[in-house]
Amino acid sequence: MKKDLWIEAEEWADGEWDVEDVNTDVKVTFSDSSVWMATFFTYRNIQSLREKNVKTGESMNGAYFHASEMVLIDIASKERIYEVINYLIDNGEFESVFTKYPDVDSEEDHS
Repeated sequence: MKKDLWIEAEEWADGEWDVEDVNTDVKVTFSDSSVWMATFFTYRNIQSLREKNVKTGESMNGAYFHASEMVLIDIASKERIYEVINYLIDNGEFESVFTKYPDVDSEEDHS
């Protein structure tokens, strides 16, 4: 089944996408018009967010962190995100990791 992939970080200004310390939304649209979303966080980004929260007082001064639809990844490059998505699909795990959203209309852009 053909799929289109939208990665939020691809729309950021040059230099803002640090593949080792980032979180980015990812939308997968399949040829059947189904739309699935998840947010990819690098392991380093979780630590960076914790350090920020300790300083700002958020999340009980960094005592916890929560994000819906979270996928942890070593490096958040486009290639690695594709690899993880394909792995999840091939191993029947995609639907338990990504969240389904309303289907797109057939006339809508899939991105």
